[in-house]
Amino acid sequence: MRILSPGQMRAAELRSEKIGVSRGQLMENAGNALAEIIRKRCTEKINAAPEKISVVFLAGSGNNGGDCFVAARRLSQLGYSVTVVNLCGKPHTELARNAFKNLAGTGVRAIKAFRGQNMKSRIEAAELDFMTLPRDNDLSELVDSPQPSALEKIQLEEENRIRQVTEALAKADIIADGVFGTGFHGQLDSEIIGFLNAETHGYKIAVDVPSGGNCASGDVAEGTFRADETVVFGAVKIGMTQYPLKEFCGRLRLADIGIPEEAFTEESEERVYRLVDNEELTGFPRSRKGDSHKGNFGRVLCITGSTSMRGAAVLSLLGALRSGVGIAVLASVEKTVDTAAVLAPEAMFRELECDDYGYMLCEYNTALLRSEIEKADAVLIGCGMGVTADTCALTKFVIENTNCPLIIDADGINCIASDIDILLKKKTDIILTPHVGEMARLTGKTTAEISSDRFSAAAGLAEKYGVTVVLKGAGTIIADSARTSVIDTGNAGMSRGGSGDVLAGITASLAAQGYTPYDAARYAAYTHGLAGDIAADKLGYEAMLPRDIIDALSDSFGMIKSSQNRKRNA
Repeated sequence: MRILSPGQMRAAELRSEKIGVSRGQLMENAGNALAEIIRKRCTEKINAAPEKISVVFLAGSGNNGGDCFVAARRLSQLGYSVTVVNLCGKPHTELARNAFKNLAGTGVRAIKAFRGQNMKSRIEAAELDFMTLPRDNDLSELVDSPQPSALEKIQLEEENRIRQVTEALAKADIIADGVFGTGFHGQLDSEIIGFLNAETHGYKIAVDVPSGGNCASGDVAEGTFRADETVVFGAVKIGMTQYPLKEFCGRLRLADIGIPEEAFTEESEERVYRLVDNEELTGFPRSRKGDSHKGNFGRVLCITGSTSMRGAAVLSLLGALRSGVGIAVLASVEKTVDTAAVLAPEAMFRELECDDYGYMLCEYNTALLRSEIEKADAVLIGCGMGVTADTCALTKFVIENTNCPLIIDADGINCIASDIDILLKKKTDIILTPHVGEMARLTGKTTAEISSDRFSAAAGLAEKYGVTVVLKGAGTIIADSARTSVIDTGNAGMSRGGSGDVLAGITASLAAQGYTPYDAARYAAYTHGLAGDIAADKLGYEAMLPRDIIDALSDSFGMIKSSQNRKRNA
């Protein structure tokens, strides 16, 4: 499914206007779509006549507010009790101003919830900084005062302004947030935070995005509106696929607002964003001919494990085997090989020399590994390998001598973090599979910096080194030099050591079977997440283990195939 950055959405709207669908018509369509969604919600969930149902729009001064004004007008015409709360001042775009003017005579109640432009001068005239005004006075004394002072008048006006908004929100059945749109970034005003988070029993709908959410990165400002659902216009924005914003969006409901398909044409220099779904999985997995043999489905070499981390090697090996590869070879230290031979007898094994602590040596193993690399269709290195001088040297050797797709995971990533420019010496396509911590080590940034904008982090690394990056986590991101895909399968039960090893094995398996690095990475992440969802449904988040993800791969592939068959037969 297509997803867009905020900038790409704006460009699509401009192209739409050139094609013949004006931005005014888009606003009208968006407002009508929003009104219809609210009407259906009221009809299905609220047992009352329209005039008994209170709908409150929190509107900003931009075009998001304009969408609210159109929806308010439409709902009022249908008989609903509608209130528009202007939080940011008078509408400042021509479209929003016209939409607000069209509310005249419709019965929509408008509340001026913003401070007047002359408030500062009035406060200065009263010789009092407004921020020091008390909030807990007994206002009845001020009301009864025959001649309130200038300060008292200001205080009464401010209390009345705030009271109107909070009372409207408290009584609302539906609250629609259209204060800030998809271009928002930065922080929210403290008073707006109070309104966005006011106590209410009403159902909360965000208009295009919850106010305070960053649609480019997925980050949120303090006090961001927490919606039960978000009505998204035209296309889902990339930040909505990432936490924490994804959580604040609630359910996403995509609304068609009439943007012509040709308006979504990507410019050649634009990064292409996709959310991996059934449409993206067309042709995966490939069908197998009746006379196929193991040589048709690739040979993967797994250089993984150590004496103290045998499980990582086994999990990645089983992940590869369960994902359709024809031949899987494990090259590891003696104790890991012995363990894996029992748990995965279908694999082949090559024993590597190790140091006194059970970690692979470099110099003594290069001849054997060179021979195995030449026979492989894909190589995986890193899972449970450990970080020593020898494993770092071994990783660099593999990078410089591998001619088939190379997947670098876990300790393989940690081994190159201090000398990441070794990637410039690669002879082949490389897939890096870091989690946030490993990504921070690769880029020299903090985990907080990576988490605040995962899209930029993944794309930046992919572009700089010409690799495919799988930035793991909720909403896993796959990026190469020009494209980014997002995965929405998977769940919190997969947050265990070993889950990433399984993913690495699946990715290496698909790469060995001939999928491009980008497709191998995104198909693997989708299948891995779906298997995790199947395991969670069976066992629950608390009890499921990475081995259960492996066991669920059969059902995961089966579900994908069934979906593909239904699509072909439709």
